[in-house]
Parts: sequence; structure tokens; C-alpha cells
Amino acid sequence: MAEPQLAPQTHRLPLTVQDVERRKRIVGLGPDDLARIASIKSTVTEGADQFGTVFFDYLRSLDGTASLFKNTAALDEARRLKREHILAMVGGDYGVSYVKQRVLLGALYSKVGLDVLVFLGAFHHLMKVIGSEVMRRHAAADPMNVFESFMSFKKVAFFDIGIIVDVLIDERERTISLQQEAIREISTPALQLRDRLLVMPIIGLIDTQRAKQLTDSMLHAIRANRAKVVVMDITGVAAVDSKVANHLLQTIAAARLMGATAIVTGLSAEVAQSLVALGVDLSRVNTVGDLQGGLEAAERLLGYKVVQLEQAASPIDAV
Repeated sequence: MAEPQLAPQTHRLPLTVQDVERRKRIVGLGPDDLARIASIKSTVTEGADQFGTVFFDYLRSLDGTASLFKNTAALDEARRLKREHILAMVGGDYGVSYVKQRVLLGALYSKVGLDVLVFLGAFHHLMKVIGSEVMRRHAAADPMNVFESFMSFKKVAFFDIGIIVDVLIDERERTISLQQEAIREISTPALQLRDRLLVMPIIGLIDTQRAKQLTDSMLHAIRANRAKVVVMDITGVAAVDSKVANHLLQTIAAARLMGATAIVTGLSAEVAQSLVALGVDLSRVNTVGDLQGGLEAAERLLGYKVVQLEQAASPIDAV
């Protein structure tokens, strides 16, 4: 039977039953802790609203939280989820459903741009307040047992921190990945200059991943525009290593297989020297010094001829 897994739309973390149990073992949360947590359950439950207020008041005092407090809907949802969180921390059930709620809370924090350090600071303050209240109400009976009960409660807190921080980091990495992909797409456009002629200006650092994206973009553009010539201008490229150079050569070869000729323009002195030093074979690559020369060479390949018109005679000369 397949293991239950969290709803895929809420996160990208592979949190199965085994993952949840592994996280419990890491923080040392076991059966003995459940009874100790139950002994302070009433204190935490009765003070849930107060503790939630403490958490958000502390958040408000920190930098970088303005977006949360300006968004009324998000703030109300965060307050609701935090109250449910505090109650669930002493509920005794820390399985997949419990983890799912922590994931939702982490996703909401990420949506309003809450920084990991800010969250950790506010959560630490919350635990101090809860700990002080637990000790105040129970220490007279048996201080050592109360302390051990709170230590068991803190295991749940560390269990929660691991989940929420993982969500915050995962969402930030996903956002960065999407931004990088968008930048790569707009930084290597294939522009149709005229019928059957494409120009691809390349600017910035070229790594292996971007070189592959460049290849895909160019080959799709060749097919879509039925291009015969592609001018690849690398004037804005400061450095090219051997892997990238070989990838560009493969791109040129792939374009040739699709019936298009690639012309490389704008090789800087530094890049040219690097390619020579690396021993890259450029014997089958059409290279032209600058973009204008590359366009002229491309037009000749397409059969176009540029003719400079003579200056038209003025009306006075015609009299």
C-alpha cells in the first residue's frame, strides 16, 4: 500500500511517513515525551490566544515584517494558523496531518516574505514566554518534572522549526530558480531581423546551464522562423571556458544539421586568446569581427546585396 504523502500543491518537500518519523528521531521525540507534554497541556491551551498575540507583537517589532502586517487577509490567516499550531503542539499527535499544517504555515510566511532569521527570533521569544508561564504555574509542585515536561515540549518546537525552515528555504530557492530562468530567457533572445535571418545577442556570463538553454532557444527559433542564417553576437561575453566553448560548437553543428549557418561575431581579445589557449577547434566556425560585419556576411549568404543610393539631385540642379 502506498505511503500517504502531503498534498503536492502545498510544497515541494518529500514528506512521507518515513520522513516524519526520521524528523522525530532527530529531535528525540518519543512516546515518553507524550505523557510529559500532556501534563502541561492545560496551561498551553488556556494561554493559546495570549501566546499568539505575543508571537505577532514580537514580529511587529522586527525589521522586514511590514508586508505581513500590511496584508490584512494574510495576517488574519497567519493568526488563525498560529493559534491552531500552539494548540496542536500539545495535542499529542505529530504525524503527517500535523506536519501538513506546519507546511501551510511555512508557505504563508514565505508568501509574505518572512525571513528565516526573523521567524526563528520570534519563535524563540514565544518559547521563552510559554516556558515562563509553565514554570510559574507548575514549579511549586515538582520543579524537576515541570522542567522535563517543558523539555519534551521543546522537542516538538524543534520538530516544527525544522519543517517551517525547510519550507521557507525551499520556497526561496524556488523563487530564485524562477527568476534565474526568466533572466536567462530574456538575456538570450533570438530576434528575426529579416526573412530567414536571426540575430542572437548574448550578454553576461555563460555557464553550462545557460549554454544549454541558449542552444534550445536557438534551435527552436530556427525551426519556427525557417531561418537559414543565425548571427550569434558575443560582444557582451567576458569569458568562455572549455565546456562552454565546446557546447557552442555543438550548437553551431546542430544548427548546420537543421540547414542553418551560424556566424559568430564580437569575439573579444580575451575570449579569443582563451579559446586558442584551450585548443578549441574553430576551423569550421564562421567568425566576423563585429555585429555589422556579421550582418553583412549573413545577407550575402542569403543573396541580398546592399547598394548605396546616390544622393538625389536637388530641384535647383534639375532646372
